[in-house]
Amino acid sequence: MRINRGLSGVRAYLRGAPGTHVWLAVLFVTTVVLHSMPPEFEENFLRHRSTNLHELSRDPVRVLVASAMWIESGRWLPYAFLYTVFHAPAERWLGTARWLAVCALTHVLASLASEALLLAAIRTGRAPLTAVDTLDIGVSYALAGVIAVLGYRIAVPWRYGYLAAVLAVFTLPLAAGPTVTDVGHLLAALSGLACHPLVRGRGKAWNPKETPARPRG
Repeated sequence: MRINRGLSGVRAYLRGAPGTHVWLAVLFVTTVVLHSMPPEFEENFLRHRSTNLHELSRDPVRVLVASAMWIESGRWLPYAFLYTVFHAPAERWLGTARWLAVCALTHVLASLASEALLLAAIRTGRAPLTAVDTLDIGVSYALAGVIAVLGYRIAVPWRYGYLAAVLAVFTLPLAAGPTVTDVGHLLAALSGLACHPLVRGRGKAWNPKETPARPRG
């Protein structure tokens, strides 16, 4: 029956990127929780789950994990779209373990490096002391890293155009008064490019002129 075939196709699609869809499910639940919260409590609630300097100095592991489970904007659908376009193909290509490694590395490195730069700015007087509580939460660092690493899935010379566009997207905001998050996004993308060793042996790169290569595994 068509319905059974359709359900089988959906199950196969979900099984191809289980980590992506579990993460999306968690984000859906936390977004519902956030919307059910009184607005006056929301910012303080997120601040305790933010990778700001204050929370990192108290419990770095907790906030690095917690900050990847909430969406500051409270809008889940745009992330569902972005996860489907970038995370799911990356997980099917790399395999769940390598995809998760890219996500973790880029999220952690971008969070710590951007906050280290903020700490240096505070110590030199270029940022106020209150910046230790700057809200820096969400899943965008891992997303930026995965978007960048997907460049290795594309064959040369098309890869260069894709990577140039990615770097432009994450570099241009720095020209208009960079925030901690803007710096973090660029650092995450660069960290994703540094994950090249994780993509070795994952099949032939996709050439737009040819039939798309099937992911290995």
